[in-house]
Amino acid sequence: MNLLLVLPILVPLATAIASLLLWRRRAAQRGLNLLGAFGLLAAALALLGSVSRHGIQAGQVGGWPAPFGITLVADLFSAIMVVLAGLIGLAVAVYSLGSMDRGREAFGYYPLLHLLLMGVCGAFLTGDLFNLYVWFEVMLIASFVLLALGGERAQLEGAIKYVTLNLMSSAIFLAAVGILYGVAGTLNMADLAVKLRDAPQPGLVTAVAMLFLIAFGIKAAVFPLFFWLPASYHTPPVAVSAVFAGLLTKVGVYALIRVLTLLFVQDEGYVRGLVLIVSALTMVTGVLGAVAQREFRRILAFHIISQIGYMILGLGLFTPLALAGSVFYIIHHIIVKTNLFLVSGLAHRLRGSYELKDLGELYRTSPGLAVLFMIPALSLAGVPPLSGFWAKLALVQAGLILEQHAVVATALAVGLLTLFSMIKIWVEAFWKRAPTSGPETAAIPPATGLFLTSPMILLAGLTLLIGLWAEPLFALSVRAAEQLLTPAMYIQSVLGGAP
Repeated sequence: MNLLLVLPILVPLATAIASLLLWRRRAAQRGLNLLGAFGLLAAALALLGSVSRHGIQAGQVGGWPAPFGITLVADLFSAIMVVLAGLIGLAVAVYSLGSMDRGREAFGYYPLLHLLLMGVCGAFLTGDLFNLYVWFEVMLIASFVLLALGGERAQLEGAIKYVTLNLMSSAIFLAAVGILYGVAGTLNMADLAVKLRDAPQPGLVTAVAMLFLIAFGIKAAVFPLFFWLPASYHTPPVAVSAVFAGLLTKVGVYALIRVLTLLFVQDEGYVRGLVLIVSALTMVTGVLGAVAQREFRRILAFHIISQIGYMILGLGLFTPLALAGSVFYIIHHIIVKTNLFLVSGLAHRLRGSYELKDLGELYRTSPGLAVLFMIPALSLAGVPPLSGFWAKLALVQAGLILEQHAVVATALAVGLLTLFSMIKIWVEAFWKRAPTSGPETAAIPPATGLFLTSPMILLAGLTLLIGLWAEPLFALSVRAAEQLLTPAMYIQSVLGGAP
């Protein structure tokens, strides 16, 4: 077993266990939180470097040969996602040191955060559908407790909606896994890819594909399965909202891309057409919801939904350029959306509210925060030369090549509405005169300010770097897309021999 395959799982697990052993030592937990986050990012970067140089990496836990044992696999797509999990984990870990209250810290916030990161990395690296289900449940348990931690009324209401819909998703996922095992006699994804090619009941395989589309569609918050997200993501502390916004829905998108490129390729025309329709409706409903909101984090929550539509658009178009655009879009969006949530948290610290009517004049009192908002906001809208422009350009080009003019027009119109809603936040929170009466806030100590601003500066800098120097990252995305469209490489790496 390649150690690099298990380190992204072992590092957050060890961090969580050590934090639990130091339950009453708050300072030690905070230090372990940073150390574990740095360790996860370092392990993820080492794994990506290894996969980039040597190709797809696969290992069998316990030495059992595939498809009988527990398989871990890292291709470029999964390795990129693990790096993003490490990056967002580090950013949120640092931000939490300046934003998390003592009560939540005392009741296990840091162990829960690292257990969540472990679940995310496990989902990206597993090569078995049942183990994917297990990692989804690890994420669900950790995220539910993080969502409810603190026991505020709005939190509990959001947590109940969140866990109810996600448990329904898990039930559908488990039913699909059971049916698939009955059809193929295996749940190893590489082995399934071989056996489903000549499945005797192609109609049943397509039906199972629809079950997976529903289950992962709920996790990814696609139309019409997204209503749990805007009801819950704005309720916890902003550090929790940020890590949820950056990573959790992207696990659902990752799972959709994985199973629809590796396993369910028989009834391609029907499935791809359905994904295209869902992507367009997701873009439209999400952005319209954002335009109608007047609360900072609820606007951002609805934009998560609309941007998921862009990510699965490449899956619907299903060409190398389109899938590369989806991979690039996921990278861009995880960085940008996490940063916007972190910005909203600092605005709340300065003005005491997330309601736009209570904000104002932040450009004058906090010009640095105004810049840190404008960079990800314009990138989210696709303004050149920021990262969002190149991500949308690749998807639009792929759509025009296939003459999918309706979905391309939808994507462009949604981009304009995204810009409109970002301008609304700018005008209300940063430009207009501050209200004469509003919630009182305390001054932010310098050390706390450093913890709050340094992750935002890092993520904004990455957004600028990706936009101004997009070619290396897009080339990596193209290579990841080529691997996704060549399942034989994945199969051979896991099973060995001729696929």
